[in-house]
Formats: sequence, C-alpha cells, structure tokens
Amino acid sequence: MSECVLYEHRGPVGYLTINRPKALNALNEEVLLNLENAISLINEDKRIKVVILTGSGEKSFVAGADIAAMKDMSPVEARDFSRLGQRVFRSIETARPIVIAAINGYALGGGCELAMACDIRVASEKAKMGIPEVTLGVFPSFAGTQRLPRLVGLGYAKEMLATAKKVPAEEALRIGLVNHVVPAEQLMEYCEGLAAEICQHSTAAIAYGKMSMNAGLEMDMDRALEHEATLFGLTFSTEDQREGMGAFLEKRSPKFP
Repeated sequence: MSECVLYEHRGPVGYLTINRPKALNALNEEVLLNLENAISLINEDKRIKVVILTGSGEKSFVAGADIAAMKDMSPVEARDFSRLGQRVFRSIETARPIVIAAINGYALGGGCELAMACDIRVASEKAKMGIPEVTLGVFPSFAGTQRLPRLVGLGYAKEMLATAKKVPAEEALRIGLVNHVVPAEQLMEYCEGLAAEICQHSTAAIAYGKMSMNAGLEMDMDRALEHEATLFGLTFSTEDQREGMGAFLEKRSPKFP
C-alpha cells in the first residue's frame, strides 16, 4: 500500500484515509488500486468490525477523479477506468464490515460516488456533495448514475446530474444522501461513537443482514424474501447466534467476539 491510501486499525475499527491533500484527494488509478487492496486485507482480518473512511486535510473528502490523468484517455481507456472505479466501489459496498464515510469536506464526482458506496454517511456541516461531471462533458461513471437514484429518488438525481449543483450538508441530509450532519470538529468523534455502538453487536448477523439488503434491492419481492430466509438460516450456523440467544434466555448481555 502506498502513501496515497493510509490504513490503520485500533481494536475492531479500521481507519482508511485517502491521502492526496494537495490534489484534494482526487482519485487516480493508483489510489483506486490501493483502496481495493486495503479492502481486501480488511475483509480477511476478522478482528475488524467497522471501517471509517475519510480524506486527509480539512478541505476535501475526495474532490473527484483526477482530471489531469483522464483528459487524454481514449474511449477504451475511459471505459476501463470506469470499470475499475465501479469494481473498487462495489468491493466497498459489499465489504464484510460496515463502512462509515466521514465526509469532511468536498465530496464531488468520484468522491460523492465513493461516499455512496459506503454503508453509512456522516457529513461535516462544511461538506458539499455533488456530481458535476457534466461541466466536463462526461457523466459520473463509478456507479453514480445507479446509486444516486436509489438513495435520493430519480427526479432529484437527474436534477443533480443536469444542474451540476453542489449540495450543502443540510440539504444532503434532507434528501437522504447522508445519514447525519455534525459540526466539523466533532466528525471523527461522532463516527467513532457509531462504530463503537456497532461493535457491540454480532458481526456475523450484521454482515448477513447487509448482504440481504444489498441483494434484495435488485430482486423482486418474492426472490428477495427467499434470499432473506436463506441468509437468516445461515445465522443459525454461527457462534454469534448461540451466544446471543443464550444470553437473552439467561438474562445477561451477550459477549460477541
């Protein structure tokens, strides 16, 4: 892993930081590949229950993709770059742990798409989000045209696309683009509080529930219900289920690993 993506863990919480502050943490191929590698390592580390993902510096979460690196791409190169971003962000969306985006500033273009791939989004009151790619003659292609309508509805997503508007944090909260807005100086503390709350519960159950939600959105109701029942059955193969239900019947707090 290079210096453009920093990773550390403190107990069950992993911290991922996009570290290109001079470029406002813009995404290029190196960043994307290192982010993918970090997520792969996190998935294999069963100690990690929650990941907090943020950008370095005070101005930007991720200001977008690296335009200088993209400008002279051929159509085939652009398609492949889109597929790379889609693959990496999908790996975040389907990661075993819950991923919290700590949006500390601008989350534009690829940065907004990165935040949308996370499970929970917490924004600083100074944050601004948007998909302004049409000002460059392109559109968001790291799954932005797919995730944004699912989060805020088709009409508002098309408005954000066509106007290239930068949505302030409170408006992002109102339309469902983020879960919470907090003062800038409290952002990491708030995210760590959420992480601590999540870490109290069954990691296996959360992972199966996350899988059920992600997959179910792409299915008709009958198939989604069958998928849910199958995953629910799998929880009964886990030590977490035995501990959780045993603790309930014994009137004590569960001790999940």
